Amino acid sequence: MGIILQTARLLLREFTFEDTEALSKILSEPETMRYYLAPFDRYGVALWIARNQQRYRDDGVGLWAMELAETKQLVGDCGIVLQNVEGHALYEIGYHLRRDLWGQGLATEAAIACRDWGFAHLNTERLISLIRPENLPSVRVAERNGMRIWKEIEWRGLKHHIYAIGRKELPVGTK
Repeated sequence: MGIILQTARLLLREFTFEDTEALSKILSEPETMRYYLAPFDRYGVALWIARNQQRYRDDGVGLWAMELAETKQLVGDCGIVLQNVEGHALYEIGYHLRRDLWGQGLATEAAIACRDWGFAHLNTERLISLIRPENLPSVRVAERNGMRIWKEIEWRGLKHHIYAIGRKELPVGTK
């Protein structure tokens, strides 16, 4: 798979089933997945990869494998998924990072790259992130990505804030 995005420290590319074991170490970790209904088992991780491969085909976007540029080690996912929110198709920036790498700005670096890619390649005026209010690490990533709370909704049975940024709100030099 070719590289979709590259930042100073990261590479983002499409997932393959060879990523199942490395991604399992992230999506099966209880603290990393505490804002989901439950961590994923290996089968759930394989379905996650298959679902994203289907998104690549259907939507041209999905969550991408996040690798450290220096070592090519898979450390998470970040990308853009088309979500149905209150009857509207909205592009969401989502991310998960291996817990031992939290606090180093990697999720923010990947999310900013996805934001800029999204506005450059997608026909959309707004990008969102759906975040449970108590998920403070994800809130901080969204805020560093220039997003602000747009509205509060009940989504998949849980209270979420929709963080959003519009094309016109991008920092100067990134439009």
